[in-house]
Amino acid sequence: MTTSTWAVVRVLRDRSAGLYLAGAVISGFGTSALWLASGVWVKELTGSDGLAALCLLAMWAPTLAGPLLGTLADRLRRKPLLIGTNLLLAALLLTLFAVGSPGRLWLLYTVLFVYGAAGVVHDAAESALVAAAVDRSLLGDFNGLRMTATEGMKLVAPLAGAALFAAYGGPGVALLDAVTFVLATGLYALLRVREQNPQPPGRRAPTADGIRYLWQHARLRPLVLAGATTMFCAGLSGALLYAVIDGLGHSPDYAGVLYAVQGIGSVAVGLASGPALRRLGEHRFAAYGIALTGVAIAARATPSDLVALLCSAAIGAGLPCVLIAALTAVQHETPNALLGRTAATANTVLFTPNVLGLATGAALVELTDYRPLLIALGATLLPTATRLLQSPATTDRTASRSRSDANPA
Repeated sequence: MTTSTWAVVRVLRDRSAGLYLAGAVISGFGTSALWLASGVWVKELTGSDGLAALCLLAMWAPTLAGPLLGTLADRLRRKPLLIGTNLLLAALLLTLFAVGSPGRLWLLYTVLFVYGAAGVVHDAAESALVAAAVDRSLLGDFNGLRMTATEGMKLVAPLAGAALFAAYGGPGVALLDAVTFVLATGLYALLRVREQNPQPPGRRAPTADGIRYLWQHARLRPLVLAGATTMFCAGLSGALLYAVIDGLGHSPDYAGVLYAVQGIGSVAVGLASGPALRRLGEHRFAAYGIALTGVAIAARATPSDLVALLCSAAIGAGLPCVLIAALTAVQHETPNALLGRTAATANTVLFTPNVLGLATGAALVELTDYRPLLIALGATLLPTATRLLQSPATTDRTASRSRSDANPA
């Protein structure tokens, strides 16, 4: 049995890790289905592409308040917070049965905004609780498997959501998502984890403590900043995808093929991330993924179906590396009392540039040829990877690693 396979088995045999992953799969299925159906729902009611796009904005906007929302995960007990957040969302989703006309769309946008805010709190609490409940040596494997589960759901849930929407409309998809949250709540209730009592706030603003810790940490800061650059370039590249498809001579629905291939690449790297993190360390693992992503984005300028498919698979494999590495490093390096705020701050720094990149790319693609843009993005990511490899924290980490760290088998 290979090291990678054995590590996966160890994670799945860990009771807490198994329950977390099952909950992530179930709730992730409902979230992915709602993500697609909400836009289709608005489009069907109004015929407006702009109003449909606002659904995604409503869900993403609360990420900007990550440092503030993450404070809840450090001021409240995390297991009850996870359970309460899931039950709140399940109840809110049922209110969407009242959305039957354009005049009720305000309710849909409100629910989606709360959905996004609750997701920020949920992710922060889960990251902190996982760090306490799962063996530290398995955190990289767990985060990789969670990425695998998330990407796997993206391959099947949108299709299921579209079919359910066609049969029962938006309320049917909302009900499905509500049921998945209730099921995930049952799994979280089975968790056995000892939590320390939350510390009362000090004199300084507690939110700023997470920001300050992340910024001043010699290992975390360069890793998260490199991830932010990567996610911006990935977002900008994603906005150019339909121009790439036009260059290949295909119809827009060819994007489904490319997304599916990208998802397969993400699933594969998620399974291999644990052993890779132990062998390479977080910085080198992230740097190699960034470099692979940069080469693949630049190569998309080549008008070839085979190259396009290979690039999608490479982006799918390379892009998650920095996300998995950053989350694992935050869990390893952050004191428990600060972990909720720090994890939420890291997520804000990582994912906000992705939205900005999408917006920038949507504007640039109308003004210039997409091929020089893709090459420029790839050329930006390669120095980013090089700087991460040359950071003092990477050198110190590599020098201090023991032989058992390099070869966990």
